[in-house]
Amino acid sequence: MNIGNKELQKYIPIANLIAKTFGKNCEVVIHDLTVPQNSVIYAINNHVTGRQVGQAFDHLVKQVLLSRKFGDDYVAGYKTLTEDGREIKSSTALIRDSHEKVIGALCINYNLENMVNFKEFIDEFIAIDQEDKEDKEENIELMENVVEIADDLIDKIISNFANDDLKRKEKIKLIKFMDEKGIFLIKGSVDKVAEKLGISKVTVYSYLDEIKKTL
Repeated sequence: MNIGNKELQKYIPIANLIAKTFGKNCEVVIHDLTVPQNSVIYAINNHVTGRQVGQAFDHLVKQVLLSRKFGDDYVAGYKTLTEDGREIKSSTALIRDSHEKVIGALCINYNLENMVNFKEFIDEFIAIDQEDKEDKEENIELMENVVEIADDLIDKIISNFANDDLKRKEKIKLIKFMDEKGIFLIKGSVDKVAEKLGISKVTVYSYLDEIKKTL
């Protein structure tokens, strides 16, 4: 498989090793975060969640960067649900380049459906950390590198649109994408997006209100 970012190619054998070791219920996905809208560049055993090459990231901001368990560039053992309601045990580690810049993520998704039947024997294996949701959106003390990562994602999302004169409809589309991915849960992100799009904070909020009314 031809992956444009050579820094990420070396993680393909690691992804294959993990998937082969833990079997068909273990999905491993590699994301290229320099292209956030199409970040999935490799997936093995992708029948677990249905992840496809060319899709965007889903849980990076909400369940990784904003997790109280996030540290040393990874979060292990958080719960996600598939569209058909299956419980998945997920772990995500960030990938940095030689300059310590975050360029990607390696995600492991394990389908627990078969193991639940043997829960009393494997409680330790399927234990999932429960996020403390109290005042999550307002009071989380963000680590400095989380803000840096979010700022970089915003830059990539907007710059990858490849249009110096974005129309109102296009700006709303970009803001909708960032809202869906949890970008605006991070302090200061509205200011950053407003600055990059050349609009006011008030306009960003009005676009967000407009988006919510269409849901």
